[in-house]
Amino acid sequence: QVQLVESGGGLVQPGGSLRLSCVASGSIWSIGAMRWYRQAPGKQRELVAVSTTASNLNYADSVKGRFTIVRDSAKKTLYLEMNSLKSEDTAVYLCNAEIRETVRSPRNDYWGQGTQVTVSS
Repeated sequence: QVQLVESGGGLVQPGGSLRLSCVASGSIWSIGAMRWYRQAPGKQRELVAVSTTASNLNYADSVKGRFTIVRDSAKKTLYLEMNSLKSEDTAVYLCNAEIRETVRSPRNDYWGQGTQVTVSS
């Protein structure tokens, strides 16, 4: 079975930095798009960044210039490098990936459990 596990969240002061990791494991033939979402209490889930390939990257306007999504295909790992953090970035950050388990399998959507990021002084 496929699993996505996020890590790297924590408490950081405004202006600080964090790097989140998302490791995919299990039966994996190929990985398509990988995404970071975030969800804050009382708010809708927000798409933060997308990596369709290692070099095709897109970001939400709210994080452009501050966050970088990085894909390491060999390690089956997705990173989110977060700089110049603001209190508005406080949320649970969730990893999402489109994965085919075998060459004959359809592409399915998988989610991690999330990691908490809190930006506060």
